[in-house]
Amino acid sequence: MKHKKEADLIFLPLAANGKPQHLGSEKTGCPFCEYAEKENILRREEDMLWVLNKYQTLQDTFQTIIIEQADHNKDISTYTIEENRKLFTFAFDCWTKTKKDPQFKSVLFYKNHGPLSGGSLKHPHMQIVGLKEIDGEAQIEPENFEGITVLSENNVVINFSSRPIMGFLEINIIVDSQISEAIYRLADYVQKTVNYILTTYHHGRCESYNLFFFEKEGKYIVKLTPRFIVSPYFVGYKLTQNFSEEHLLLLREEFRKSLLEK
Repeated sequence: MKHKKEADLIFLPLAANGKPQHLGSEKTGCPFCEYAEKENILRREEDMLWVLNKYQTLQDTFQTIIIEQADHNKDISTYTIEENRKLFTFAFDCWTKTKKDPQFKSVLFYKNHGPLSGGSLKHPHMQIVGLKEIDGEAQIEPENFEGITVLSENNVVINFSSRPIMGFLEINIIVDSQISEAIYRLADYVQKTVNYILTTYHHGRCESYNLFFFEKEGKYIVKLTPRFIVSPYFVGYKLTQNFSEEHLLLLREEFRKSLLEK
């Protein structure tokens, strides 16, 4: 089923003046290491900060950032289990608060990591963006979260999408939002999946990924997309590419072994 296309997000070039353009820009100083704009802090908990994005580059939106912690060089893959659970709890609270605000038609919650992820700063962070006029999930179908099951246990399902949004590999981590410690379980399995992507997948040559967070029909869903150079078939023609089922089954065995080792 095809949805009618939503209006485009409108980028505001003047608002982007001074915005870091790539990860290398941190060589001249990282704005997250010693965050000084106290008036823009929405919430603080230990090292974690929820702040207004200094660069409101999208029209009719509310752009915010979660600075995950003070250590510039750590990330989900290197956090302790406790640190990662605290981060997910904090981030989900901020996400939920934004979703409850009636001024937003939809709220996007995602994370960039690595030079090919679309991010401009290495310092670990997430983004929560309220859209006032657009349903940001209008083009997403239920089938984008279905596929070859990798794991199903403890009210958690992990699968490889058989209908990825962009391709090639998209890993869905799905947790029943009503169970006890649902966010902890999601945090744990996302951490294991990130470790697999950065250390084992594609012979350890993947250094970038995105996380996209959804809440649908009583489920918390995180879609993890390893990032490489985007295919011209997708850029020019919106043609999604996928691996063959045979290859996905081989990856499944590799991933399962990785999950057991953690």
